[in-house]
Amino acid sequence: MDKLMRNADDEASLSEVCIVNGRCCIRTTMDNSSFFDGLLLSRSDAGSMIEPIVAVPLNDELQESRALVAKAELDVLSKLTDKIRLDLDSIQNLLQETIKLDKIAARAKYSIAYDGTFPDLYLPNFENETVTSATGGSIKQISSAQLPKKAWKLYMPNAYHPLLLQRHQENIHRAKRDVASATAEIRRRRIYGQDIAEEDQLASDLDSMKLRVSQLEKDQPVPVDFMIAEETTVLVITGPNTGGKTISLKTVGLASLMAKIGLYILASEPVKIPWFNAVYADIGDEQSLTQSLSTFSGHLKQIGAIRAESTSESLVLLDEVGAGTNPLEGAALGMSLLESFAEAGSFLTLATTHHGELKTLKYSTFSNNSFENACMEFDEENLKPTFKILWGIPGRSNAINITERLGLPLDIVESSRRLLGTAGAEINALIMDMERLKQEYQQHLQEAQYLLMQSKELHNNLELAQKSIVDHTSAQRKRKARVISEYAVMARSIIRKKFQQFQESAIAERVKEEENAVNDAKSDRVKDPMPANTSAIGNIQNIDTSLGMTANDDEDEVPEVGDSVYVPKLKNEATVVKIDSSKNEVQVQAGMMKLKLKLKDVKVQKRKVSR
Repeated sequence: MDKLMRNADDEASLSEVCIVNGRCCIRTTMDNSSFFDGLLLSRSDAGSMIEPIVAVPLNDELQESRALVAKAELDVLSKLTDKIRLDLDSIQNLLQETIKLDKIAARAKYSIAYDGTFPDLYLPNFENETVTSATGGSIKQISSAQLPKKAWKLYMPNAYHPLLLQRHQENIHRAKRDVASATAEIRRRRIYGQDIAEEDQLASDLDSMKLRVSQLEKDQPVPVDFMIAEETTVLVITGPNTGGKTISLKTVGLASLMAKIGLYILASEPVKIPWFNAVYADIGDEQSLTQSLSTFSGHLKQIGAIRAESTSESLVLLDEVGAGTNPLEGAALGMSLLESFAEAGSFLTLATTHHGELKTLKYSTFSNNSFENACMEFDEENLKPTFKILWGIPGRSNAINITERLGLPLDIVESSRRLLGTAGAEINALIMDMERLKQEYQQHLQEAQYLLMQSKELHNNLELAQKSIVDHTSAQRKRKARVISEYAVMARSIIRKKFQQFQESAIAERVKEEENAVNDAKSDRVKDPMPANTSAIGNIQNIDTSLGMTANDDEDEVPEVGDSVYVPKLKNEATVVKIDSSKNEVQVQAGMMKLKLKLKDVKVQKRKVSR
């Protein structure tokens, strides 16, 4: 095909080789179709598909080869299928186990990726019992020392909604990827010198992308703190719209379900969650035209089903209790529903509402400590919710204050306040003071925690410094001991060398004195070969007799251990300690000295003959 293209005229140079239905052909324009001799496969306004005559047998052969390959593959697959059929049960079991392992690995990866916390799970209505694994052993128990001293039914500090956190991290990852791509494109254009004008636009876009990354990293999702006391059964959360009430409910529900399927909780440790037997939720608008359900009736139908199914080990989440109808009737109905759930309807019920009457359940004689209030914090200066939960404080109405700040005519605002009444204003003022005190308490608590962390850090630094000093002192002591030991070894070596030199010099001096004495004797004999009398000989014999020993006439006699020998070089006697016949050496002891000498350098002495 390439050869045909090369041999074509210049006018047919726009043609190209392509594949149609597995056959090689040439795509050419309508005007150039006459340049190629072959079969016309198709024709359109864009051009013609021509299969050259010379390529027909080659295409046929290629198609036959493909058919043979397909048949061979089919035969192989058929044989493999027959083999798999023999072990189908084992393969299915292996597949199921692989799926289980994949689920476990997916849970672990998710928990690690979002820095989750292992929850302390316990069975509702059973004290000090942790949930056990399938093998019968405890999954994991968090030490009671890790939890605050107060008994908690649900404890989740700094809890995140998983979808909000996931979306935020994905946005950051996407923004950073855009920054990296733009940076690489600018670098490429600078290397090849392309489109300087467009480079300026890319640089401007890059600055915007970096600004978005920094903004995303700054605007982190706001975590919520859930600290529900052990005696609390119903939690009523109030607050403005878009303040985070519904997200808080969903966070608790998702955390409970995540813990049950083996996922870590996206919260700070420690985390304590009951093992709910079921999680029931009425969240959102359940109106339906097909079922003739309004918002109110849809909520009631859902809540009725939840009340019938929930038990004393269930979690119930109710969003906007009593909404969708007359406020007075809705508030009365909401109070009755929550009291019903508090009696025996669930282990824990979380409800959000705008009805102020539901806040009073905590202070009724019925509730005892079963009810607890919380509200979503609202920043009135900036007219924005902070998405933080204030515990123990019922939410107050902010509608009139917000309308005043938004610039509504003052006479309308004042009229609204008169219609609301002084009692409501006093209650709101009281709640405002409670919120202020709560915020001050939280601020002081944070400062105390910060100071505690600093003191712990200083304590750790002091311990490290003390350990460093002890280690340094020990190292110095060991170093000095090592130096002293080295000097002692050197001193002993010097003393040994000096002593050896002293011994050698003493021996050399003795030998020299002996040689001088022999030379003097020889010179005397030369002068007087015959003694004038035998007195000198008698004196010598007397000296030998006084020693009680006579020289060994046999100079080749080998001494034995313990023998007394005479060492001419020392001009003294010594005792044989050891004999090494292989080296013709003998070790003798003369006083405090031990010497190694040749056998020829000692003479065996004869002891006196005992009478």
